Amino acid sequence: MIRGLYTSGWSMLANSKQMDVVSNNLANVNTTAFKKDTLILESFPDMLVRRINDSRSASNPSGRLGNVQLGNDVGEVFTYYTQGQLQKTDNNLDMAISNCDTAFFTVAVPGGNGEYTEYYTRDGSFALNAYGQLVTKEGYLVMGQNGVITLNSENFSVSDDGTIIQDGEAVARLLIRNFTDTTTLRKVGSNLVQRTENTQEQPFDGVVRQGYLEQSNVNSINEMINMITIMRSYEANQKILQAQDGTLEKAVNEIGVVR
Repeated sequence: MIRGLYTSGWSMLANSKQMDVVSNNLANVNTTAFKKDTLILESFPDMLVRRINDSRSASNPSGRLGNVQLGNDVGEVFTYYTQGQLQKTDNNLDMAISNCDTAFFTVAVPGGNGEYTEYYTRDGSFALNAYGQLVTKEGYLVMGQNGVITLNSENFSVSDDGTIIQDGEAVARLLIRNFTDTTTLRKVGSNLVQRTENTQEQPFDGVVRQGYLEQSNVNSINEMINMITIMRSYEANQKILQAQDGTLEKAVNEIGVVR
């Protein structure tokens, strides 16, 4: 009986975490180049049940009754890095990576000690700051292969490999990281990801599209369906928990009464 309460309770907690992930996806359905997440559940290890002091039974000398499962728990949050649709903006400062789901723009984020940390993003809605440096909308520096990219105006063009051409000369080339396995990346907020010790790179084989922005890969209809499914599952676990609680109450207050 108590085990059933714990199983239903853990399932409700897992459903609650699932709802948080789906809600975050829906909240970012219009965020440029946002990558949707999904929650992967895993079962608790099976437990072996046996009868105490019953190993001498002729029919069941081991005393084993079998295995029981204690429900599900959160395994991991998996991110889908599939490319979203490209929207044409005709803005020279807008860029998108096409034909390559595993490639990212490189940005430099300042730390508290005055140093910069390298992060990655698919959000190519860039701008020029007061110093003519190419930055993200949060103000983070967009990195080129030779460092910070500085331009004298918004009048420039970008070739397929990320080379920036201004006044007829190649002034910089976008530093684009292409990773072999995106599951080794970790989200850090502000539409940025960071690499881990298991992250490896490969040559960039995609195309940089100037005047385009990548949209979120979240399908709002599917996420609404997922939200309804999670709500139904939560309500079912809630009713099961209430039923077990009512049965336990009767066992304690009625069957267990000494007359």
